[in-house]
Amino acid sequence: MFFLHELERTITLHPSFFGPRIDTYIGEKLLQDVEGINTGNYYVVCVLDSFDLSEGRVIPGTGSAEYTVHFRAVVWRPFKGEILDGIVAQVVESGIFVDVGPLSCFVAKSVCLVSELNTTKRDFLTLQKMIPSDIKYDGNSTPPQWTDNADQVIEKGSHIRIKIKGIRVEVDEMFAIATIKEDYLGPLPNE
Repeated sequence: MFFLHELERTITLHPSFFGPRIDTYIGEKLLQDVEGINTGNYYVVCVLDSFDLSEGRVIPGTGSAEYTVHFRAVVWRPFKGEILDGIVAQVVESGIFVDVGPLSCFVAKSVCLVSELNTTKRDFLTLQKMIPSDIKYDGNSTPPQWTDNADQVIEKGSHIRIKIKGIRVEVDEMFAIATIKEDYLGPLPNE
């Protein structure tokens, strides 16, 4: 899901950038440093505008200066249960790797998920299929694919609609487990 988010960033400038165009250099450095990064919670898609620039603070011993910039940005954060369109990056016997922008998703043939029973408050592992049982892996075809031997073919480069079942966040990357075993999910028609 996309959000408009107010953020803050500290920019360090070398003394060679000091001068009448310092605001331009700070703006360029902000765009270069921030756009397209993963903060751990979301991806910064686009910086809209910077609305507050602090006075510069000279760093002793280096001659560089630090500026704090407040800005607005469009950010994207995937959520559990969100339905997304992506492109198949790799097809293997155990499942399908899908790229949804900067998010890497895996659609497994089947996966163990923890389910909680309300009566006893105990956790149990359940094996859930993430790919419909009528779609089978065909490793003999070129390229390898998942197919139902009719109109549904999933191969590298195919457009596919998935639903996120779980997300794992690391310092600079996000990964997701997804499913195509629900209505209106799976390969999209070629246009």
